[in-house]
Amino acid sequence: MLTLLWNFSAAIRGCLREYMPTNRAADWLRSPRGLKWAIPVAIIVTTAYLGLTALAIDFAARPGFGWFNVLVLLFFWNAVKFAWMTVLAPAMWLSGRREITPG
Repeated sequence: MLTLLWNFSAAIRGCLREYMPTNRAADWLRSPRGLKWAIPVAIIVTTAYLGLTALAIDFAARPGFGWFNVLVLLFFWNAVKFAWMTVLAPAMWLSGRREITPG
């Protein structure tokens, strides 16, 4: 049973890593070509996602729009992902490590 769950989670992770736009953007920002753009892009995208989170929270508070809570979670997760990229980029640049391989 544990093996089945492990394989299923690995398949889901591979699918999300390949087809979700924010994961592809984060992978590009970790690459040697994208590392120089990592901080400016991450700051702008983090701000945009936090703004979208606030808007989704506002809509989720209205009656009948409870399903916006899914968007709140999604937008906040993406904001955290790019904010973490802002922290990681200088460390990657200073250490000379030009690429973090997923997995």
